[in-house]
Order: sequence, then C-alpha cells, then structure tokens
Amino acid sequence: MKVAILGAAHQHVDYALAEVEHREELELVAVAEADETLRRRFLPGIEAPSYQSAQELLAEHDVDVALVAGIYSQRAEAAVVALRAGAHVLADKPLCTSLEQLAQVRAAAEEAQRHVSIVFEKRFYPATLALRQLLAEGVLGTIAMIASTGPHKLGQATRPGWFLDRATYGGIAGDLPIHDIDLVLDLVAEQQGRTAALQGSVSAFVGNARAADHPDFDDHVSLLLHAGGVPATIEANWLGPEAADVHGHYRMRITGSEGTAEVDWAHHHLTVTTHDRPRWEVPLGPAQRPAQYFFDALLVGDEPEVTTAASLQATEIALKAQQSALDAGAPQAF
Repeated sequence: MKVAILGAAHQHVDYALAEVEHREELELVAVAEADETLRRRFLPGIEAPSYQSAQELLAEHDVDVALVAGIYSQRAEAAVVALRAGAHVLADKPLCTSLEQLAQVRAAAEEAQRHVSIVFEKRFYPATLALRQLLAEGVLGTIAMIASTGPHKLGQATRPGWFLDRATYGGIAGDLPIHDIDLVLDLVAEQQGRTAALQGSVSAFVGNARAADHPDFDDHVSLLLHAGGVPATIEANWLGPEAADVHGHYRMRITGSEGTAEVDWAHHHLTVTTHDRPRWEVPLGPAQRPAQYFFDALLVGDEPEVTTAASLQATEIALKAQQSALDAGAPQAF
C-alpha cells in the first residue's frame, strides 16, 4: 500500500510515518510540501521524493493513502486532489476551514468512493476505551449531559505566521473543539444504538483575551452542542499557562443517570462515582498508535472506525460553530 504525505505543517505527519515504520505492507512513496522550513522541521531525514504540490506528486505516483497535514486553509484542496486520484484520505484536524471547502471534499469522496478519515485519536486513548466499557456495562446509566475543557499552550514565539492569521488558520471553533465534538457524537450514538447521523444544533462564542499579542487570532471558545437529545458544553482555548506540565489538558465529565465519570487524558486518569459506590479510579489498558485504526481496517478491506460520515459531520458541526460565533452565537442546525 503506497502512502504519500500532502502537506507537512504539523508534527502530526508522524501519524503516517509511524505506521510506515511499523508495517511492512506500507511504503512511503513521496511527500509534497512547498515550504522548505516546514519540510526541514516536520520531514527531516525523509528520503522519499519531494514535490512542491499535491498535484505534482500525484501526477508522478500512484498513491493508495494520502495523509493531509498542511496549512489548514490548503488541506481541502489537497484532499480533493487525492480523492480524484483514487487515494483514501487520512487527515489531521481540521480537514478544512470553510463549509464551502467541506462541500467540495464531500462531493469528491462520494464520486471517488474513497474513505476520508480524520485522526480523532482521542477515541482510542486508554481512558476512552475504559469509558466505553463502563457505558456498555451500564455503570453510568443513560448519558444525561457532557462537559469538556481543553486549554492549550499557544507558544506564540514558535508559531508560524499562517497559524495566527484567520485567513489560513480558519478559526478556533473549527479547530480545537472538534475532537470533543466527534467524541460526544460517537458516545451518544453508540449508547442510543443509532446507525444514522445524530441531529441537533450548535452555538458558540469566541474571544481574544490577548489581542495585543495576536489581533487576528481568537484565543478562546465556548460551545454548546445539542446532539441526539444530549447537551454538551465544550470549552477550549490557547490560553494554557506556558509553565503547565502538558501542552493540551483535555478533560471531560460524563454525567449519567446512575453515575459520573471524569476523564483526564493528559494525565491518563479515569475516575468514576456512582449512586452506590464512592469514587474509584479505573485501571487503563495500553495505548494505541493514533492512526493504527485506519490501516488496520484498510489492510483487510474494512471501513475505518472513524468513518467518512463521522469525519465530515464533526467537521460540519465545528465549522457551523465558527459560523455561529460570527453571528453572535445564533444556533446552527445540523
């Protein structure tokens, strides 16, 4: 299976590189990244041929899987080109920065009949897998509401100019909350036994607490998601203290009819309290590689667990949250 990297603006190119390293069935055939600084930072020591654009690469190579991880505003174009060339797309988040771009990706995926899967690695963290087991066993009862928070360090001194520019970054609502949007949808749908996409609404507010440092870059967002009858609040920001011990401190509280679970992904904890048992910590299993699920499925002809439909719906909701924020928090239906 031939793998190519289309854009390398984030360390998450390692998603694909790790799989190539671990699997004899995979071959990295080429990379495409026009920015020399990005190539040196994120693709050091890569011996595969290098191209300036996805179009140039795909004109020279047959590709089975394309990892899309470039500058955010350029990802949709790379994904569309890859799909039209017959490749499956494995994408870093965000997949794109506008609903118009999303429509283009959706149409290309439908026409090509290829998978588009965003690496929502939080689904496969040990704490998440243990949480799923609790829900399946009925320990928490029925999910009533979910709350999550995700402060991140900005590290502005090391951020490239494109990241702090709304035109190329998109917006915080379309970026940081998407992991939790996907997880809320997945947990609720799994418990309700639904096969169709959940329906609901999303609204959001954004702000820029340090506008003097980055005038064109919102650094915090609060989002209200209502999916399948379950309300979820999602807060994320780029205001994480620079002295914090982790880059991103994602946490989630799941409140059920029979108990409450609290997940701390950064410190690898899952704690639970129920009506008939005081707080305890759940033992966790081993970690998985972030993109392991994708290649496990493709190599045996199955659909990846993070499906095209799930990837596109989570992206749609995140982008509608961004649109809501531009419209004073007006709810957006999905």
